[in-house]
Amino acid sequence: MYSGAAAAAVGSPRRDFISVTLGPEEAAGVGGYNNSKAWRRRSCWRKWKQLSRLQRSVVLFLFAFLAVCGVISYTSMGETWKSITNKSLDDQRTEQEIPRLKLANPAVLPAPQKADANHGDYPELSLQKPPKPPHVRRGPSNLQIKAPRRDTRLKTRHDTMRAVEELVEADKVEKTEKSIISWRGAVIEPDQSTEPPSSKITELEKPSPVEPEDQKEPVPINERQLAVIEAFRHAWKGYKDFAWGHDELKPLSKSYSEWFGLGLTLIDALDTMWILGLKEEFEEARKWVANDLVFDKNVDVNLFESTIRILGGLLSTYHLSGDSLFLEKAKDIGNRLMPAFKTPSKIPYSDVNIGRGTAHPPRWTSDSTVAEVTSIQLEFRELSRLTGDEKFRKAVDEVMKHVHILSGKNDGLVPMFINTNSGQFTHLGVYTLGARADSYYEYLLKQWIQGGKKENELLEDYMRAIEGVKKHLLQRSEPKKLTFVGELAHGHFSAKMDHLVCFLPGTLALGAHNGLAADHMKLAETLIETCYQMYAQVETGLSPEIVHFNLHAQKGHKDVEIKPADRHNLLRPETVESLFYMYRFTGDKKYQDWGWEILQNFNRYTRVPTGGYTSINNVQNPSNPEPRDKMESFFLGETLKYMFLLFSDDIDLINLDKYVFNTEAHPLPIWVPG
Repeated sequence: MYSGAAAAAVGSPRRDFISVTLGPEEAAGVGGYNNSKAWRRRSCWRKWKQLSRLQRSVVLFLFAFLAVCGVISYTSMGETWKSITNKSLDDQRTEQEIPRLKLANPAVLPAPQKADANHGDYPELSLQKPPKPPHVRRGPSNLQIKAPRRDTRLKTRHDTMRAVEELVEADKVEKTEKSIISWRGAVIEPDQSTEPPSSKITELEKPSPVEPEDQKEPVPINERQLAVIEAFRHAWKGYKDFAWGHDELKPLSKSYSEWFGLGLTLIDALDTMWILGLKEEFEEARKWVANDLVFDKNVDVNLFESTIRILGGLLSTYHLSGDSLFLEKAKDIGNRLMPAFKTPSKIPYSDVNIGRGTAHPPRWTSDSTVAEVTSIQLEFRELSRLTGDEKFRKAVDEVMKHVHILSGKNDGLVPMFINTNSGQFTHLGVYTLGARADSYYEYLLKQWIQGGKKENELLEDYMRAIEGVKKHLLQRSEPKKLTFVGELAHGHFSAKMDHLVCFLPGTLALGAHNGLAADHMKLAETLIETCYQMYAQVETGLSPEIVHFNLHAQKGHKDVEIKPADRHNLLRPETVESLFYMYRFTGDKKYQDWGWEILQNFNRYTRVPTGGYTSINNVQNPSNPEPRDKMESFFLGETLKYMFLLFSDDIDLINLDKYVFNTEAHPLPIWVPG
């Protein structure tokens, strides 16, 4: 055999082979199969030894590879089981903690009502409640409006995340609640961060899904509120019959006037209808917005007016109803207004062509009014929060930062004009809280509130300005010694006060409610008395556009004097607005009574029988108040809304700890982390 193998090897390559040697027993077939352990071990070892070196190496490698895989698998499975166990424990703890967290930190934004919910009922304020009359349902009870589907899918996960974040936030607050800052007597909670607040929208500030939720039992509507609803329906009838889809009603001529051609009255009134519970009217207005409201028009609009009325109205209605239609329209108009900020100074132009995407100042000047460029912030900031697009907030925040450092102020009081090229104040030396400056002061406070009381530059400017008002603009009239806010022109005081200034008592009261100096509320109480007297001392019981106060007692003269050019009334809301704040924060019924007098006089002297209300030219002539044949959009958007809220016995109807009103009375949510 060996020689044969050797011979084969001569003519062919070397091959591995296995030799088998048989023992005598195996060769003879004796002994056979033995299943003992010793025999099996010897048999396996013989077989192993019979393998070639290459085969044994392969087998050893496979065994080593399987051993390593086993170790890795064991480690991985151990971590997985540990994670599952921990997650289960965490879930149990979260389920126990979430109810407590939700009660301690109710959602900032009330969800819209379901079909048969009662709109406008929100969690309680910690204030004394007025007595409640018998039950009447409020709100568009069967209005079917739903939030976007994406919000619905994210709600559960979002709520759980927020609950955990609230637990962390509560711990931070507990550690820092003793820290306070003060500014001339104002005691307020500080921003816990050492850095200035970022304009970037954080995860905590992003809007929560607008979802229906259980509401408490509604507070009934009373007779005065029903009178407001009747007045609104009468005004709406005139608009629907003679001016549908147009900007403003001309009730006497049964026609309309156009300003922008964008249905200003309808958009301004959307959230009023929701708050008043006018389901049918709201539904038909919504259809017009869905089918007929188009912003792609070759038309110039005023940046300020279109922001506070259209953008503000759409955002507010979105928050109250949860209908994404209004948010989409808001994004559209917001984007079309952005060209106004393309100026050398970043101070926006006053006018924008929303079809062409161009902007320009007024034809007669390159100036913008200070009130207009500093009273668009609430709306654009909220649009950024909802969309996640920072460009809106960045544009308006740059304006406020620029004005903050400008020279030309007088103890916090600002001039009326600012140049869009240089970015500097113009017409220096004239200071007023009336037209062209009024809402600058209002939005300082309201932005601070909207942002969660973190932006201290805004607060400082507001507090400094109120001190400037006290120092330079406050005087007392004769004979009743009414405290009023005059004007200062190049060092000379004028006893002139616009009706527009009557926003100030409400703003001061709002600041005091949010922790500012107590003397702000005292000043608010004296100023609202003055604003009421601007009505009560006039023959029709309606205030003129401008009054002059007597500084010296004269026999037969009242505190209020009215010049012929100033005796018109435009159905303005400012006094009713402040009455609403004063009643909401004090519960004093006299403010409701004063508002009731004003509503009755509107009905007596401005109501048009065929529908609508009209501004008048002469508040001093009850027999002929000289109607002007125009119903301003803010009569439905502001005046009647504030009337309804003033007469409400539900302090949670638009809760002022959850909402802040823009200067056109459109409520927007306050941003609260978590």
